[in-house]
Amino acid sequence: MILTRRSPPDSVESVQSVKRESTDDIRDTRMIVGVMTAHLSLQGITSLKEKRSIVKSLIGRLKNRFNISIAEVDYQDSKSIAVIGVAVVSNDTRFIDQQFDAIVGFMRNDGRFYLSQVERDTF
Repeated sequence: MILTRRSPPDSVESVQSVKRESTDDIRDTRMIVGVMTAHLSLQGITSLKEKRSIVKSLIGRLKNRFNISIAEVDYQDSKSIAVIGVAVVSNDTRFIDQQFDAIVGFMRNDGRFYLSQVERDTF
C-alpha cells in the first residue's frame, strides 16, 4: 500500500476559490436554540438506584422519540427530585415550541413522577 500526501495549494487564489461566491446565503441562515429545564418530583422512591432507573428510562424514551439532546442536570444525589435539561436546534421558532409542547405532554402522561416546574427559552 502506498500512501501519498497532498501538497498545500500553490497560491492564495486556489484557497479563496473554495469560499462561497456570495455571503447572501450565510445571512439568510438562522440557527435558533431552544433550551428547557423540567423539574421532576418523584414520590415514594426509596433509593437512588430506583430514581436513576426512572430518569434514565425517561431520558432514553425522550431522546428516541424526539431526537433531542437531554440529560439530568441537577439534584443527581437526591432521591425525590430530578432536573432534566433539554436542547433543540432548528431554524424555526414554531418548531421548537411544538417540540417542547410535545415533550411536556409526554412527560405529564408518565405516571412515575410529577412534573412540577418547566422553564423554556429560545436564543
